[in-house]
Amino acid sequence: MRKTFIVLPLLSIVLSLSAQKTTVLSPNRKIIVELFNTQGTEKGEWFLKVKSSDEGKTSEVIPQIALGLNRSDQDFSKELKFLKAGKILLINEEYTAIHGKRSQCSNSANEVVVAFENPLNAKMNLILRAYNDGVAFRYEFPEKSGSFVMKDELTAYSIPDSTKRWLQKFNPANEGIYTFMKDGEVQQDWAYPALFNTPEKDSWYLIHEADLDRNYCGTKLSNVSDKTKYKLIFPDQWNGRGKGESLPTISLPWKSPWRVIIAGSLADIVESTLVDDVCPPSVISQTGWIKPGVASWNYWSDNHGTRSYKTVCAFADLAAGMGWPYTLLDWEWDSMGDGGKLEDALTYIHSKGIKPLMWYNSGGDHTWVGSTPKDRMLTHENRIEEFTKLKKLGVVGVKIDFFESEKQDMIKYYLDILDDAAKFEMLVYFHGCLVPRGWARTYPNLMTYEGVRGAEWYNNGPEFTTTAPEHNTILPFTRNVVGAMDYTPVTFTNSQFPHITTYGHELALSVLFESGVQHFADRPEGYYTLPDAAKTFLKNVPNSWDNTKLLEGYPGKDIIIARQKDNEWYIGGINADNMMEKRKKLSFNFLPEGVKYKLILITDGKHDKEFYTQYLVVNKTSSVDVKLLRRGGFAACLSPMN
Repeated sequence: MRKTFIVLPLLSIVLSLSAQKTTVLSPNRKIIVELFNTQGTEKGEWFLKVKSSDEGKTSEVIPQIALGLNRSDQDFSKELKFLKAGKILLINEEYTAIHGKRSQCSNSANEVVVAFENPLNAKMNLILRAYNDGVAFRYEFPEKSGSFVMKDELTAYSIPDSTKRWLQKFNPANEGIYTFMKDGEVQQDWAYPALFNTPEKDSWYLIHEADLDRNYCGTKLSNVSDKTKYKLIFPDQWNGRGKGESLPTISLPWKSPWRVIIAGSLADIVESTLVDDVCPPSVISQTGWIKPGVASWNYWSDNHGTRSYKTVCAFADLAAGMGWPYTLLDWEWDSMGDGGKLEDALTYIHSKGIKPLMWYNSGGDHTWVGSTPKDRMLTHENRIEEFTKLKKLGVVGVKIDFFESEKQDMIKYYLDILDDAAKFEMLVYFHGCLVPRGWARTYPNLMTYEGVRGAEWYNNGPEFTTTAPEHNTILPFTRNVVGAMDYTPVTFTNSQFPHITTYGHELALSVLFESGVQHFADRPEGYYTLPDAAKTFLKNVPNSWDNTKLLEGYPGKDIIIARQKDNEWYIGGINADNMMEKRKKLSFNFLPEGVKYKLILITDGKHDKEFYTQYLVVNKTSSVDVKLLRRGGFAACLSPMN
C-alpha cells in the first residue's frame, strides 16, 4: 500500500477560504463542495453545498446539507465561530482489495480541516474531502479526553421536489424493496444507501456512511419532520428488542463516521469504491488465507436441509462437481440426522476437497429467534471457544445471523466478531444485518453481508415473484454499490413461490451481483440439468473482480455490467420490463486495441426456460445485437485469443 499526504498550493484547489465560505475542488476539478454560513456571520448556521462542473457548465447537485452536533454537555450547531481552514492536503493512497468490484483501488482526494468554536469555547472540526466521484465529510472533537452522550446529529440533506429518488423504507434487517418517487410526499425513515437524480437529470448521487466504528451507532435517513430534508437519525429504541442504548456514548478524541456522497453519472456510482476508500487499511497483515469463491447452499430449496446428513452431502457433491470451493451448513446443523452427524458431514465435505462454512444465531436478548446453534458467538469467551473447535474441525468460515439493531452496542459486537475471527483465520458472513459501511477494507475476512431482499424472499410470500425483476435492476445502482451483497442468486427451479425471471436473467445475476462469497442457491438438479454452455459458465464465473464497468442501464428498467478478471471479461445484462422484449446493441469498446477475443454469448432462447448460445470472435470495434425477453437477460464471457 502506498500512502501520501501532500500540502498543495491553495489556488490550485481552493476558490476561497474565509469565515463566510470555503470551497474545495476534487483533483479533476469536476466535484465542488462549498462550506458557507446562511447569514454570513457567526450567528448563522453552517451548511455544505455540492456542485458538479463538466465542460465549463456548473450545476447544483445538493443545494444544502445542514451541519452540527448536539452533545449532552453542549451544542455544536448554532453560533459556531469559524477559527480557520487548514492547509489543503492531497490524499493519494493506493491499495489492493482481495475481493470486490476492483482489485486496485485509489483513495485520492483534496482535504481541508475547518476548525470551529462554540460560545463555550469548545472546539469542533469539520473534515471535508472532495473526490473525483463524490464528497466525504466527518466531524471531529480534538480534545484528548472526555466521555459524552451524543443527543443528536443535525446533518440533513435538502432534496428539492422533482428530484427523482429510489429509497427503501428502513427495517433493521435492511431487506426492503426500493421505491421510485419524484418528491418527498412519503415521510418516514429510510435505509442507506439512497439514490437521487437531480431535477435537471444531469447529476446522480448516492448518500451513505462509512468507517462506522465502536465510538458511534449506525444512522439512517428521515424526512418525517420536513419532507424536503433527509436528516440523519439514530436507531429506534425498539430495535434489538429494546436492548442497548439508542443514543451513542462517545469518548474523546473522537471522529464521526464519514458522511459519503457518491456523485456523477450512473457509471461513476456503480463503479465507485468510495465507501471502502475512506476506511482504514487492513488490520490483517497476512491475508493469503482469505479466498473469495462460490458456495453451494441448501437452505433455499429446503429450509431445514442441514438437519439431513444426506442433503448436506448432496450439496458438497454439487460444489465439487461445479468446481466451487465452499459449501454452507445453515441453521440446525447441531440437530443433524438422516444417516450422520456434524462430524460425519464435515469428514465427507473434506473428502470432496470442499471447504465448509457454518451458520450461527447471533444470540442474546437482542433477537427473538431461538434457532440453534445460539449464543456461541455472543461473547469473546464464547467465540474463542467456538473458533478453536471450528479450526480443529477444518471449518473455514461462519455465517452469523439476526442482529436486528444498529445501536452502538451492536456495532461493537460486529467489530468484535471480526477481530476474533481474524485471529483464527475465519471468514465471516453477516446475515440479517446492516448494509456495508466499508469494513471489508479494514477486515478483508469479512466476505459478504446480506442486508438485501434476495432470493430467500421466494420462501417468504408471493410478493417477490412479481417485484424481483425490477428490484434486480435497482440493486446494482444502490445496495451493491456500497459493498458485497449476498442475494443468493442464480436459481432456475422454484422454491416455495415461483420466479418469473427467465433463465437468461438468472444466469446474468452471477455477474451483476458482487459478493466475496457468492452463494448460488439452487438445488443440485437445477444446475445439473443446465445445457453445457450455461453450466460451464457457472463453473468458471469469478466472484472477485479486477475491474467493473457499467455499459448501460437505468434503475428499475435494465442494466448491463462488464467485469474483468485477469485477461477475461464477463458481462451480465437483465431486463425488468414485464411486457416488452428489448434489443440491445452490445458494444465492446472497453476492450484493448488490437486484441481479438472469443465471445461466448448466452442469451434468452424462444421462451423463458431456454438458452440460445453463440460463439463469435470480436474486438474493440465490434458490436452484437442481443435480444432480452420480458424479464429476461443474458450472460457472456470474453477470452483473449492467442
